[in-house]
Amino acid sequence: MSANPVRRIYFDHGATTPMLPEVVEAMRPYFTERCGNASSIHSFGREAKRALEEARRNVARLINADPSDIVFTSSGTESDNLAIKGTALFEGRSAGHIITSRMEHHAVLESCANLKAAGFEVSELPITNDGFVRPEDVEEAIRKDTVLISVMMANSEIGTVQPVREIGKIAQAEGIPFHTDAVQAVGKIRVDVKKDNVDLLSLSSHKFHGPKGVGALYVKSGTRIGPILHGGGHERGLRSSTENIPGIVGLGKAAQIAARDMKDCADRMRDMRDRMIDSVLKTIPDSHLNGHPVNRLAGNAHFRFDFIEGEGLVLGLDTLGVAASTGSACSTGSLAPSHVLLAMGLRHEQAHGSLRVTLGRENTHEEVSYFLDVLPGVVSKLREISPFSNEHPNGDDEGGSSVQ
Repeated sequence: MSANPVRRIYFDHGATTPMLPEVVEAMRPYFTERCGNASSIHSFGREAKRALEEARRNVARLINADPSDIVFTSSGTESDNLAIKGTALFEGRSAGHIITSRMEHHAVLESCANLKAAGFEVSELPITNDGFVRPEDVEEAIRKDTVLISVMMANSEIGTVQPVREIGKIAQAEGIPFHTDAVQAVGKIRVDVKKDNVDLLSLSSHKFHGPKGVGALYVKSGTRIGPILHGGGHERGLRSSTENIPGIVGLGKAAQIAARDMKDCADRMRDMRDRMIDSVLKTIPDSHLNGHPVNRLAGNAHFRFDFIEGEGLVLGLDTLGVAASTGSACSTGSLAPSHVLLAMGLRHEQAHGSLRVTLGRENTHEEVSYFLDVLPGVVSKLREISPFSNEHPNGDDEGGSSVQ
């Protein structure tokens, strides 16, 4: 196979996804002639209001929610902040106990840190070596003053799908609100907020082929939560601001398409992912898979390679036309090792040698073949110039290739 790609290959769908043409077309009129404010009572406003509510219904269908329980926001990060701060600070509360995990997205961890600085106590639960939060750890951490449990549905880096249904059942039995950051899960796996015992769920449009800058928060009816933005009382009084109608229309269309195509897309991506994992572990010495080999998102393959830096891998692949990442794209410019990988028990040097490949609906087996053709050469070249490769000729402690 030629070392020069015919076109650029995008394997970074965990960071963001390309908008589908159908989504762009659905949004287009709301940038121009359908310009109304959904709060206006004239025909332009009523037209915008109808589009807003249709999108709300489409998002609700995707996660089996009631449309009245969907609150539109600007992002998954805002949804996490609203869920956590809005619940913890409800009606002026200034203290209490929050349970989360060490592997959460920074939007959750930093929201909890902000509340901790204000007087709350936060328990960050450990995770297993293959990247799971244990429901029994959640149950043991509950106290009389626990006001919220927040555990993500699927990890943004290693792709592990968490036992949220069991955790939600524990929270429900104790009468504690349960929030899940489902930004990486919605549109990729079946989500059912009712069966999953979820009170609050965050999602983001751009993770499943919708536009950037729009998200939503599911808030189960009766959940005790207050706003963190104040103004005109939009979105059930929980998110004041003139609604981003073009973005919300795009989110609604992407949700509709995801519900329609999810199984077929997941099956295709799983086939490509498994082929990729099998080939990398067999053909590249001292390579390892991070996370569980099966219980992970269909499009996620997260590797680590001894003796090299992940940043070098990403740049080397980029020169050959392949876009991947070392982990979450949300820690802008950070060279610190992944907090997720460290929480799994990896050493700093192991965590630094990571590569996250996240597939999307448009990827092909031909692209996977090209990636598998060029990756060994990139790894080999980086190891040739690595000061560490000759110090540990057997790789990690156990040697060879493995699953962590």
